[in-house]
Amino acid sequence: MEISAAWEFLPRTPTVRAAEVMDHFGIGLSQDRLVLADRLELPIRPGHVVLFSGPSGSGKSTLLRETAARLSAAGTSGEGPANVLTLDDLSLPDQLLIDALPGTAAEAMQLLSQCGLAEPRLMLRTPAELSDGQRFRFRVALAVAQRPAWVLADEFTATLDRTLAKVLSFNVRRLADRTGIGFLAATTHEDVADDLQPDLHVRCELDRPVTVGTRGAESPDAAPPEANRGPQKKRRGTSASRGICGSAPRPEPTGRTSLGGITAATMSG
Repeated sequence: MEISAAWEFLPRTPTVRAAEVMDHFGIGLSQDRLVLADRLELPIRPGHVVLFSGPSGSGKSTLLRETAARLSAAGTSGEGPANVLTLDDLSLPDQLLIDALPGTAAEAMQLLSQCGLAEPRLMLRTPAELSDGQRFRFRVALAVAQRPAWVLADEFTATLDRTLAKVLSFNVRRLADRTGIGFLAATTHEDVADDLQPDLHVRCELDRPVTVGTRGAESPDAAPPEANRGPQKKRRGTSASRGICGSAPRPEPTGRTSLGGITAATMSG
């Protein structure tokens, strides 16, 4: 599967204050199209766990949703649309957790336990009575119970303490292997990768090429293969390559504020 994604910046007219910020930090207004990925090859298969990681603003959520849109529209093997469930879009029922999941009580308890809700008292509460972290875990259970082709989780484990995040990641890997459900997750937390064991790890960093690591291959920190980098090409205003996350090069500070033909020296102190 080839993924292309870009941010479109609307034309802006700088104000006096905006000009002061640009001059002070040596930056300019973004007026161009920022390419995040241009025909980035992602060898996704049904049942894969795909992790998009990187700092805030690196484009991981954009790539995540573009991938989900492609899967939803065409599936992974051209066999037709794939059902993609987004955790944030799931409506939470008013029922007790144990009653909200299909199947037998034993099956519901097993699924809740796998999603970090093994405490019996939690199973007898409604979603409204849970903490944010507990609700996130219940959404995972609710999504898996509906047996979609893919589950999309942006800000994966962001509301969990890191120990529980690792446990849930380990169980998501097991759920994917057991059920054949694929998971698309985006996070700023790299610590979940070891337990999640993603089949694909798409790593975004500011002003650096996207790297795509496969399960059992080298760490994404290593230099990515040329197939994942893609050829270089030019774009208007800034340099770009296939699979770029980041911003345009910064102009040098001038020490002055310039706006609409008016130039004034900046004051210090």
